[in-house]
Amino acid sequence: MSEANSTRVAIVTGGARGIGAATAQRLAADGFAVAVLDLDEASAQGTVDAIKAAGGQGLAVGADVSDAEQVQTAVDRIAAELGAPVVLVNNAGVLRDNMLFKMSDSDWDIVMNVHLRGAFLMSRAAQKHMIEQKWGRIVNLSSTSALGNRGQANYSTAKAGLQGFTKTLAIELGKFGVTANAIAPGFIQTEMTKATADRMGIPFDDFIKGAGASIPVARVGQPEDIAHLVSFFCSEGAGFISGQVVYAAGGPKA
Repeated sequence: MSEANSTRVAIVTGGARGIGAATAQRLAADGFAVAVLDLDEASAQGTVDAIKAAGGQGLAVGADVSDAEQVQTAVDRIAAELGAPVVLVNNAGVLRDNMLFKMSDSDWDIVMNVHLRGAFLMSRAAQKHMIEQKWGRIVNLSSTSALGNRGQANYSTAKAGLQGFTKTLAIELGKFGVTANAIAPGFIQTEMTKATADRMGIPFDDFIKGAGASIPVARVGQPEDIAHLVSFFCSEGAGFISGQVVYAAGGPKA
């Protein structure tokens, strides 16, 4: 960390809404200066406004995480404006659900590009700063879908891939004081799950009620549930925990 700014800097991708927005706000409350990265800078600004209203420090950044040039430009800008990023939360994601026989090439490619290529490009760009600081935290958002989910061959594959990526980062970066862990959320109440309900033609309230009935803690997850776990992984005290995948799903099974 530079002497001029001892505040640690975090990047949260897909930070405009849902789990990303809740995570960005939680890390800001924990004392990080947070770069909120999303495809559209204007949409990320809403999260930054909430961070600043709560007394935190934030920066909205627009970038396509699957584009190497945009990623490098974004990370360089964050380092220049906020400071060297030492926390990276790879949360950006998209859905292109379809049964295998109806899944298009682009349905497959866009999901791979955002989840896997995006996490790779962001991690590669940010790790340089973490290694220089001899301290870092990478948290990748997987999903219970990694265990398989009907209509999600692309998403399941990407979310399983992130688990292998996480474990390899943990092995390679550990000696530099950098940990890498993955969180696999179960059913979380977000705009993304609402879109799934809409696609299935089920009222969202009914969808939530049905999902909650099958979860041992008898409710669906909230974005804040995941943000709390990210906060733990990014804490000073979590330095001996690396390469782990935690299923945050309200019970032992997806």
